Amino acid sequence: MATLFYDINFAISLLLLLIYAYIWHKHFDVNLTMVFVMIPIADLGYCFLSRASNIQEALVGNKIIYLGGCFLPLFVTLTIFGLCKLRMHSVIRVMIILSGLVSYGSVLSIGYTRWFYTSVSRDVTNGYVMLQKSYGPMHTVFYIFIAIYFLLGIGALVYSFFIRKDISHKIIMMLFLPETLTMISYVISKFIGAKVELVPLTYNIAMVVFLLIAYRIRLYDVTDSAIDAIVEKGNTGFASFDSNLRYLGSNDTAEAMLPFLKDLTVDTPIRKNTEMGETVVGWIEAFEKDNGNDKLHYTAGGKIYLIDINHLIVGKSRAGYQLLITDDTSDQKYLAMLKGFNEQLEEEVQKKTQHIVEMHDNLIMSMATMVESRDNSTGGHIRRTSECVRILIDAMKRMGFEGLSDEFCRNIIKAAPMHDLGKIAVDDAVLRFEGRYNDRQYAEMKKHAGEGARIVHEILKGTDDIAFQFIAENVAHYHHERWDGSGYPEGLKGEQIPLEARIMAIADVYDALVSKRCYKDSMPFDKADAIIMDGFGTQFDKSLQPYYEAARPKLEEYYRSII
Repeated sequence: MATLFYDINFAISLLLLLIYAYIWHKHFDVNLTMVFVMIPIADLGYCFLSRASNIQEALVGNKIIYLGGCFLPLFVTLTIFGLCKLRMHSVIRVMIILSGLVSYGSVLSIGYTRWFYTSVSRDVTNGYVMLQKSYGPMHTVFYIFIAIYFLLGIGALVYSFFIRKDISHKIIMMLFLPETLTMISYVISKFIGAKVELVPLTYNIAMVVFLLIAYRIRLYDVTDSAIDAIVEKGNTGFASFDSNLRYLGSNDTAEAMLPFLKDLTVDTPIRKNTEMGETVVGWIEAFEKDNGNDKLHYTAGGKIYLIDINHLIVGKSRAGYQLLITDDTSDQKYLAMLKGFNEQLEEEVQKKTQHIVEMHDNLIMSMATMVESRDNSTGGHIRRTSECVRILIDAMKRMGFEGLSDEFCRNIIKAAPMHDLGKIAVDDAVLRFEGRYNDRQYAEMKKHAGEGARIVHEILKGTDDIAFQFIAENVAHYHHERWDGSGYPEGLKGEQIPLEARIMAIADVYDALVSKRCYKDSMPFDKADAIIMDGFGTQFDKSLQPYYEAARPKLEEYYRSII
């Protein structure tokens, strides 16, 4: 009866081992695998013992049983630490492995020394084969080691249950069962004296529990599950190389994506391969110089592949490089299409914006022209002064005037026609008066500068181009200010006057001198030039004199062309 019991348990343990082998995964803890290997061996020992016909055969069976007794608790404890993600110090790990070896070494000495058993004999009662033993000191040490393994395992489970948040409580509770059940059955068999050892039965129960745990941990290990899913789907290629750029291997998907991988032999230095040297070697070298160069696109066979370069990690050390290769063709084509659409949309927006800006500029120019039409003494003044400003600005740019940005140049040329908008607020009698103004008339005319700034502000209020608004207001407001402070409307002096207004002032006066008015003839260029030159340092900014002198030929050429 006992023999049949042990045979059945041995057969069940073999079946469970086969099931474990079927679901085995390379990321399973090696200690868990050792548990499944040791249990059938231990159960086989019970089969040998039950069939022993003499003391020598009984001792062989007993020693096989103790192979499980000495090492199973050890491997179970290490498995618990692994599943609970607890780090066991390497010294402690070595010590408990040595304890198992010492225990089993003393078991192997049975029949030769008195260390484990002081005496042993075979007894058969009612068909049950039993060993009658007297225990030696190493048997007590064996019990101590078993107790230590048990306490370490239980302690790890209790700690993980209450402290760790990244461990499934379901797995922890399942681990309690084989740990406690095996110990209880061992105590019953040893100290209560059951005729049939219950340990093989509890071993098999433990195997069933560990099978369930093995299945569950594949689900909980998110990283491995993700990798398995990627590999199974077959749309991600993997290729690995060691630190010396020797080829380690690749999967079928990688070889289909990068056909030159098929020509490589494991351990081949890839620098010696022309195609690898032109591609992978360069990629990895760029990645080593800057880890930010970990992604790139490679086009081959009408496909666009995304290459993701990573360090190959073995244990905790960098052992080489790994390429992850995915087909990014669809995404890249979509991005290209989207980019084309965005560029087209941007172009359309620019056209619309430019059209709006042109309408805005035409509106401003129309207002300036309308104001000018009320003044019978300044026909064409806004067009001419705008060209004068452009010629002066060109000279300043050409000669490297400090701090003169392209934006400033565009804005002042664009703002020049707005400098006299304030004349719309001047009384017609004054604006159209032919002759020299009296004091009252002159005071009325001087209002146009401040009114011009107010009108420009209202026109441009809310515009996105704040810089242009600022320059346009300054040009309208301060183009009659003088360098010596005797100008109007604020009496600003020197660099208190904005640069754009100082430039506008030169263009405004120059046009007034060389242009024909209803009350005067045009002044010769040399005489007008003498007046302008005499005004530098009093009326005009002295630092602008060199630029005026450089622009003078172009100014005279322009005015000759419109006479």
